[in-house]
Amino acid sequence: MPRRNVNTKRKPPARPVRARRNVRRRSRRRGRSFFLVTLMVLAFAIGYYFAGDWLTAYFNRPGAVSLEAGQVMVSFIDVGQGDATLVRTATHAVLIDGGEQRNSRAVLDYLRHAGVTRLDYVVATHPHYDHIGGLIPVIAQLEIGRLLKPNVSHPDNTQAYQRFIQAIYNNDVYVVYSYLGYRLQAGLIDMVVVAPTGEEWRQLNNHSIALHKTHGQISFLFTADAEVDSERRMLDGELDISANVLRVGHHGSRTSTSYEFLQAVDPAFAVISLGANNRHGHPHREVMDRLQAQGAKIMRTDEMGTIRMITNGQTIELVNTVSR
Repeated sequence: MPRRNVNTKRKPPARPVRARRNVRRRSRRRGRSFFLVTLMVLAFAIGYYFAGDWLTAYFNRPGAVSLEAGQVMVSFIDVGQGDATLVRTATHAVLIDGGEQRNSRAVLDYLRHAGVTRLDYVVATHPHYDHIGGLIPVIAQLEIGRLLKPNVSHPDNTQAYQRFIQAIYNNDVYVVYSYLGYRLQAGLIDMVVVAPTGEEWRQLNNHSIALHKTHGQISFLFTADAEVDSERRMLDGELDISANVLRVGHHGSRTSTSYEFLQAVDPAFAVISLGANNRHGHPHREVMDRLQAQGAKIMRTDEMGTIRMITNGQTIELVNTVSR
């Protein structure tokens, strides 16, 4: 009788139905856990992108300061890669720019922390989003006396600019268009517009409102993003631009802070408002070299957070500046 081929390998015993179900459940749980972890990491990354600068500013915010009669405080608020400066006394306040809209909570929190519920003036130096974006919620939530802006619109009519203009109309804000020599006054806060000088510039940065503030023997110069062409016009003008404190133009870009301009201003302090590791490479090396050669003390918001100065008209005091 012929032999039949017999498979000597025995099949493994089938798993019980309950065991197979448990394996599937564990597999599904691992899949859900991986999905949730991935989702949390993604949410954190997105949240940090949109709120990272605000969180840094929030946790590095300095304590509130009560001002005495005759004192003026200037706060260069840390809003990352943008500009926002608060000038205030015990009874009046002026906000110059507000950074990007995604960092507006840093500005609003700082204003509330300082006890500011009304702004005598808001200055929108020019229509770039890193200056006007953060002003949109400020206009919506605080009482505004007047808004000072250059008589120029954004040539690309960006969404940030549209929202900014809409916020002005929605809240019935009184708008004043700047001109050379315009005087902004709110109690002890007294500033003069030293730029733009009225030319039609192709570069929007050169339409930036530059303000010169004097209190007694102490003076500040805020130049927003004014570039070399605008600086030349300021040098050719008759208005005083010398200052103890210079808010360095265009976040420390090589397009601003020319040698001749720096010589004329001759600042003791040079404040640069910028974000850490920004994509523009600010501040540029040549600007830093010029400031150092001038002997100015360089102060950067990406390294020091919000920078605050108090003056009584004779001296400048640095107040609770928090190093990162």
